[in-house]
Amino acid sequence: MQPVDFTTLTAICVELRANWLPARLEQVYQRDRFTIALSLRTLNQRGWLTLCWHPQAARICISDPPPRTPDTFTFSQQLRHQLNGLALTAIEAIAPWERALDLQFARRPGDPPLWHLYVEVMNKYSNVILTTADQTIVTAAHQVSSQQSSVRPIQTGQPYEFPPRLTDPAPSLSETQEHWQERVSLIPGSLKRNLVKNYRGLSTVLVTSMVQAADLDPERSTDSLTDAEWQRLFSRWQEWLTALEQEKFNPGWLSHGYTVMGWGATTSAESVQDLINRYYSDQLNQQDFTQLRHQISQRLANLLKKLYLKAKDFQTRLQQSDEADQYRAQADLLMAHLHEWQPGMKAIPLKDFETEQPVTIPLDPEKNAVQNAQALYKRHQKLKRSRLALEPLLAEVQTEIDYLEQVEVAIAQLNTYQTSNDLASLEEIRDELIQQQYLVDPEGRNRNSNTSETEFRRYQTPSGFEVLVGRNNRQNDQLTFRLAGDYDLWFHAQEIPGSHVLLRLSAGAAPDEADLQFTADLAAYYSRAQQSDQVPVIYTEPKHVYKPKGAKPGIAIYKQEQVIWGQPQRLAAILPTLQ
Repeated sequence: MQPVDFTTLTAICVELRANWLPARLEQVYQRDRFTIALSLRTLNQRGWLTLCWHPQAARICISDPPPRTPDTFTFSQQLRHQLNGLALTAIEAIAPWERALDLQFARRPGDPPLWHLYVEVMNKYSNVILTTADQTIVTAAHQVSSQQSSVRPIQTGQPYEFPPRLTDPAPSLSETQEHWQERVSLIPGSLKRNLVKNYRGLSTVLVTSMVQAADLDPERSTDSLTDAEWQRLFSRWQEWLTALEQEKFNPGWLSHGYTVMGWGATTSAESVQDLINRYYSDQLNQQDFTQLRHQISQRLANLLKKLYLKAKDFQTRLQQSDEADQYRAQADLLMAHLHEWQPGMKAIPLKDFETEQPVTIPLDPEKNAVQNAQALYKRHQKLKRSRLALEPLLAEVQTEIDYLEQVEVAIAQLNTYQTSNDLASLEEIRDELIQQQYLVDPEGRNRNSNTSETEFRRYQTPSGFEVLVGRNNRQNDQLTFRLAGDYDLWFHAQEIPGSHVLLRLSAGAAPDEADLQFTADLAAYYSRAQQSDQVPVIYTEPKHVYKPKGAKPGIAIYKQEQVIWGQPQRLAAILPTLQ
């Protein structure tokens, strides 16, 4: 993940000072253990300033509003108590070329600051620290004891100390090309390495884009450059320093990251704030998505493995109980031929009543004929009782399997992270599994499972009718039992786990064959049979779809259905372009 370097931090602060100072602090909310959001209001706008000390994504920027979930963190409560209602009057760097900012809070603009909120954007050493006007630490996002660091402990009640001073030379516009070139090439090495090593304020990403903008290879050795190549590179160096001095930046997207200098950008960004917010939100969401998907997939696989074994055991025992009638028939046959029994017999051959085919009945030689017959009757009764007990148990296990297979299909459809909806949908699946007691809530919070925050997948048929596809069981229930109207049509892969699909129709609208086929293809694609060539898909009116009493989320039964054959492979190539 690309770190926020000095140049990016400077660009962020330029925009914040221009658009968000002074501002009234109205609310403090901690999103997670690494991120806090400050609600700021100016004369013209209101927004949320994110301060993050995540070891891989430390940053400061204007971001999206936080979720409406309870904030139970102590750090945010302390900030709220001290800073609420005060004015953010200044955002200053604590020293030249340092990635640490001083956010100053006063009663009103123009007053001396009462509180300093230091934001240190330094990768794994990042922190957010609140101090009084005389630099006494009141609280910190991450306290560092003297045992953890003898150089710079950070603890409540102690004086705040600035980070250790940088020792590398500072870049300067007044430095001549000859002096700059001599410093960079003194010890031969790659351009990227030598630039980062010899000057402060440079990051690998910035240097790489700078060197590439000069049409050079970042790994090129310094002793192989011509005078013309040195001149091109120095021009880019001067361009960078000029941008810092004049505070003029050009934010844009790279193929695998971002830039605030515009070098190599594939597309431009509206603002530095938007650039930083989107990049780190997507990167962290992708990390969370991958981790959560793996966790849920592993749990589902383990649960289904156990349920499959349990179902197989029940089915084996039920097959054994099918022999119950055979034992009764043998007992009846033996009782009808008691006179043919001889003491010590281990088996007796007799003719079947109906087929008159020979039947060999095993006997216990220590029992007489009547006792053997009684033993066969008892075996018949026992197997008959076991069937009565096993059938509901097997049905219960099969219901669990059907439900978890439905969840498994929803997970399979979320194969890669594309948008924040993918992560939100995955979180809904996790919350659903917690509610159904298949997962344990690691945070121990009550989760609201009655509302769906993510959007349905949306498509249009050839005639322009809207088609909605549920992303998970919660959305499936909402789609089928809350959103579906009287004129809509409901689709689902027949007897196959998959998404609920709704073809939205207005009064009097009549879909043609192409519309029905397209919707059936969608239902087949978003099912467990996605890789098949043809999949039977049923469709019916929503009023004919019911949820059995006590059924798990996503489970439905239907009647008066019609069958159409869906062809998922026909959509596989073009589906991403249809959403």
